[in-house]
Amino acid sequence: MTEAGQTHHPGLIGEQPVPDESAVREKIIRPVEGFATGWLIAPAAIWLFLILIVPLAAIIVFSFFESTAHGMVFDLTVHSYAEFFLTEGFFDSESNSFLKISVFIKTLGSTIYFTLLTMLFCLIVGYPIAYFLAMQVQEFKWQLALFLLCMVPFWTSYLIRAVAWLPMLGRRGLINQALLGMGIVDKPVSFLFYSEFGYMLALVQIYVVLGIGPIFFSLAKIDKAILEAAIDMGATPFQIFREIIGPMSLPGVAIGMIFIFVMIMGEFATAVVVYGGKTSTTGTVILNYYGIANYPFAAVNALMLMVAMIIGIVIILRVVDIRKEL
Repeated sequence: MTEAGQTHHPGLIGEQPVPDESAVREKIIRPVEGFATGWLIAPAAIWLFLILIVPLAAIIVFSFFESTAHGMVFDLTVHSYAEFFLTEGFFDSESNSFLKISVFIKTLGSTIYFTLLTMLFCLIVGYPIAYFLAMQVQEFKWQLALFLLCMVPFWTSYLIRAVAWLPMLGRRGLINQALLGMGIVDKPVSFLFYSEFGYMLALVQIYVVLGIGPIFFSLAKIDKAILEAAIDMGATPFQIFREIIGPMSLPGVAIGMIFIFVMIMGEFATAVVVYGGKTSTTGTVILNYYGIANYPFAAVNALMLMVAMIIGIVIILRVVDIRKEL
């Protein structure tokens, strides 16, 4: 009698064919033919070259031109760089401007100041909103609906969003009328319009959504089972946030802050519309010198702004290692 362990049944659909080892080995060595790798990356490489590399190279080249009354002349000069960094009388010990940095560096510093301040307020306002959407709203459809509601400002033009603050902040604006109606003030307050307060308020409202999105997605990826386990082990809400939620949301915070940092460093319309041109940013300087056709100096300001952006992004990425956290 044949033993049970030696019986062989082909099954209902027959025996499975034995693969040809030589054919399998040949497919590994010579994969199935298709588009070459070069053809696959060519469209993106061409697009990147035309949209990023060529304009950046043009800005660098233009920064060494000299601006004249008849246009730009290629003179391979660093005059525009010297004008950006140095003031007249910088090396003259008897001058009032001895060793004083130029107004353009101060403008870049004020741009960085407003950017960092806006990033802080965007984090203070945006993180609780993202936390509420990800942790408190349980149903996905309501999460999506409320998140889309936060994105409503992006459905309108950036300039319209900036101009919309004018009837809100003016002496006869909606906020002043509300304060007068509630009896909080006796006369319209003037610190709202054409002020640093109004400027910061507009910036936060315009750009906070850029921080809400990445933080929301980072918080939404946290496994709720981890939080329930921490609660079962007796952890307090503060401990849960400090040990679990906070660290796991850092990639979203870093990405959101990078978005806000890059956008505000280069923006100029809000400073002109809401602040009334009372302050200068590097963006407004570039706009002004572009308007008078001094393209070399505008190019130098653009390059210095780009360098400041790169340094800021590197600092953020050094503080939060996004690849490691993800």
